[in-house]
Amino acid sequence: MDRPRLLNRRSVLGMGAASAAALVVPGCSRGRSDEPAPAGPAKFVTGNAGGVYAVYGAGLSKLVSEVTGVPMTPVQTDGSVENLKMLAAGTADIGFSLSDSALDAWDGAPGTAFASGPLRYTALARTYDNYVHVVVPTASDITVVEHLEGKRVSIGPKNSGTRVVAERILSVAGKTGVKVSPLYYDLETAVKALKDGLKNPKTGIDALIWSGGLPTKPILDLQSTIGFKLVNIGNAAQKLASKRFGGYVLSSIPPSIYQLAASVPTLAVPNYLLARRGLSDSWAWWTLNTMFRRQADLMAIHPEAGSLDARSAIATMPIPLHPAAERWYRNNHI
Repeated sequence: MDRPRLLNRRSVLGMGAASAAALVVPGCSRGRSDEPAPAGPAKFVTGNAGGVYAVYGAGLSKLVSEVTGVPMTPVQTDGSVENLKMLAAGTADIGFSLSDSALDAWDGAPGTAFASGPLRYTALARTYDNYVHVVVPTASDITVVEHLEGKRVSIGPKNSGTRVVAERILSVAGKTGVKVSPLYYDLETAVKALKDGLKNPKTGIDALIWSGGLPTKPILDLQSTIGFKLVNIGNAAQKLASKRFGGYVLSSIPPSIYQLAASVPTLAVPNYLLARRGLSDSWAWWTLNTMFRRQADLMAIHPEAGSLDARSAIATMPIPLHPAAERWYRNNHI
């Protein structure tokens, strides 16, 4: 399968790209370690049912629980915004977030869900990149973002990173932005509503916007039912990437991922695996160690686990690595 590679960044932990290229990455051995087992259970906040966060997070939780003998419980959520708030409040231990939402929360950015003040947490790794999907049925006459004007569009749950990036894309599309009738559906509800839209436009939707890894299975499955195409958002993506350095990168979705006729220009958004401040060294170390040493097992759960690369995993700036994560990387010659 041809698929995008994780988008790397430079100068991490005082090392340039040339030094990073010489990394010695741990193998897939299950191995042993003197690191003590965690003292108690942990909660891993993931994302929407059917999305990569939920699948990947459940798989990683199972493996970490197996390795440590201590339960790590995956919890499905709306996604990045909810996860960040839970991590900052200490009601979750580990969780996924899109980098743009994580940076908004870290800065307490005005006009965002975090405008009341900065949130604090630590990082374990940069894991893989999300890709913005603007999905319409094959029979739809929508071909560019501007055609969404006035349409019923699912832009993701209210506390999701999908909603954040969807609203930003719509705000920069065209000359003055594109106004839609927004629906805040989770992924599975949005997919169902897109199917319904062909029969009943008043209750269904015309399009769904989703930010997810490749492939996102509920979207992939649409090809065997109604069929779908992805809308080219290249112009809006370019505007947004130029304004949000570090959070968004221009990229494309290869045709083989979703059985499409051609690649589709879009926006890539890095994903971070984050931890609450004060998380025990044992949980941080064992989570990271399991991700790398059981990577083949994780790839069998979801192919995005294959994007994990120690050369880019440490690129979580400005969010600092958890001390145990930094120790793990340094002890493994990073």
